[in-house]
Amino acid sequence: MRGGPADLDPVLLTTAHGRAKVRPMEAKTQKSELSRTAIVGAALELATEKGLEALTLQAVADRIGFSKSGVFSRVGAREALQIAVIEEFGRRFLADVFVPAMARPRGLPRLEAIVRGWFARLQDAQAHAGCLFSAGAFELANREGPLRDLLAGEISRWRTALRRTVQLAIETGELKADTDADQMVGEIYSLALGVIHDVRFLHDANAANRALNTWAKLLSLHRNRST
Repeated sequence: MRGGPADLDPVLLTTAHGRAKVRPMEAKTQKSELSRTAIVGAALELATEKGLEALTLQAVADRIGFSKSGVFSRVGAREALQIAVIEEFGRRFLADVFVPAMARPRGLPRLEAIVRGWFARLQDAQAHAGCLFSAGAFELANREGPLRDLLAGEISRWRTALRRTVQLAIETGELKADTDADQMVGEIYSLALGVIHDVRFLHDANAANRALNTWAKLLSLHRNRST
């Protein structure tokens, strides 16, 4: 997501009926919104590569070709930028992993879709340089404040959604009634952390496949064979 402000300056809108002129105030608002989107996107790339603490207004400005004051005018101070990055990562993560799985039937098909989608996303290091949820958790573990609170809230919401999906698979009878949903969520998370480590540090192209094999073995222990 690179390029200067000129690349983000729409003068005309294309509509279903052709090209329509935009009033000056609308054009200014659109430019500001597009610029902010580009800034947050570039900041997210930087954060996943180097960590949240590496985010500075100047570093992001240099990356995207804006001035430091231009970045500040659109996103605010450094902490506001970090907050915007965490929120954007959460949106992208849910859009990539959770939303597509919602098209699957509730229960085990949906749970499988989530796990497979998540691990595939983690394996694709070129498109997704890292998992901000995991890296940020280590980075902010001993630091109190709004950043840690926000990240903890995002992670908790994701784990709650994952736990609910496991619980639905129990309720549909596809997983055994004595399956511990919290334990399964913890085991899925452990597999995901292993994928992150092996992909990012060891550049292992088969990390996700091995994790999926382990997931299949775990699932076989809890699958209700009578359904």
